Amino acid sequence: MIRDITIGRYYPADSPVHSLDPRVKLAGTLVFMVSVFFIKGLPSFIFATAVLIAAILVSKIPFGLFIRGIRAIRFILVITFIVTLFSTAGRTLFQIGPLTATFEGLSRGAYLIMRLSYLVLGASILTLTTTPTTMTDGLESALGFLNRFKVPVHETAMIMTIALRFIPILTDEMTRIMKAQGARGADFESRNLISRAKGLVPLAVPLFISAVRRADELACAMDARCYHGSEGRTRMYPLSFGGGDFIGFGVIALYIVVFVFLRKL
Repeated sequence: MIRDITIGRYYPADSPVHSLDPRVKLAGTLVFMVSVFFIKGLPSFIFATAVLIAAILVSKIPFGLFIRGIRAIRFILVITFIVTLFSTAGRTLFQIGPLTATFEGLSRGAYLIMRLSYLVLGASILTLTTTPTTMTDGLESALGFLNRFKVPVHETAMIMTIALRFIPILTDEMTRIMKAQGARGADFESRNLISRAKGLVPLAVPLFISAVRRADELACAMDARCYHGSEGRTRMYPLSFGGGDFIGFGVIALYIVVFVFLRKL
């Protein structure tokens, strides 16, 4: 499951989405994620789905990568649906002992699964089409107004970007450790949850050591390059809006208008 995580990975491709300014993609992702929580009724759901599929197609990223991202959270999706199905009051659908499933729980559970899936897909589009360096520059520029309030914007953006970048690195490291432990007889495929939990224990220590080692190497590399935060820092490629970026902002504005209209239906 962990090996299927796609958030934090970058997929190089020549697409209109890749060429957009990171600030446009950040704004679009934020608007889409917020709208997911306000989906109400079939029209707004169909519209959000169509826009999401269109963004995936335009990005020229294999659809299988997004399926892997959903597979990575399938356990969370199943648990969320089951809990919602049996904990929501309403008309009885069926009973299993003291537990009662309701029609309202079924509907609410489906919406929760949809929302979680769309959040992961939206975040995946952003990270798969934006390099870590560009992501940092975009976050710093978008949040630049907070500098007036003495907020360390650059450092915050750097921390967030490094955290995202470390997700795929640590998942790849875990995959290698699992293969090494599996060659020594560790069981990670057992259907017994207790056995699988015990099998994960040997992963914790080497993975923790690897994470600390990588963090130390990154800190030494940044120090060797005289990194001192945002003070006196320049960019090799300064951000600037182009014609495609203004079209992107127009698409975002159109999405907001259409979504609000469909939500009222």
